[in-house]
Amino acid sequence: MSTKTQPSPSRSFNMSRIRNRDTKAELVFRKALWKNNIRFRIHANDIKGKPDIIIHKYRLVIFIDGAFWHGYNWDVYKRKIHSNTDFWFAKIEENIRRDKLVNQYLLAKGYTVMRFWDHEIFKELPKCLNQVQLYIESCKLGAIPENL
Repeated sequence: MSTKTQPSPSRSFNMSRIRNRDTKAELVFRKALWKNNIRFRIHANDIKGKPDIIIHKYRLVIFIDGAFWHGYNWDVYKRKIHSNTDFWFAKIEENIRRDKLVNQYLLAKGYTVMRFWDHEIFKELPKCLNQVQLYIESCKLGAIPENL
């Protein structure tokens, strides 16, 4: 394992250019929600974790997580990281831990939390959209489903 603690200046510069809001996946999903007459707010600073999408009426928060940053299939993928492993392992594992804590907090506050991977939005948009629509329809009927 590498003993380096910070990425190189050029890597750091490149990584700093990666957006943490208004990503392509978020924009695609928001456009699909809007097209289906689902109204929402984005990036609420007053809700822990700053969800990407908030539907206040149904107490629904939606996160669209980048696969690399949030550790999609982490046990398999971390074997593919060969440079600056100490730094990246710590960073991504902290993100995973924080995501779990945010989920627990929001659930305790009465929110329903949905998390989608960015690649799910691109490859399975109708499925992701359907999940939100089904939740909203259940809420309208008064039968709020268990948290997902």
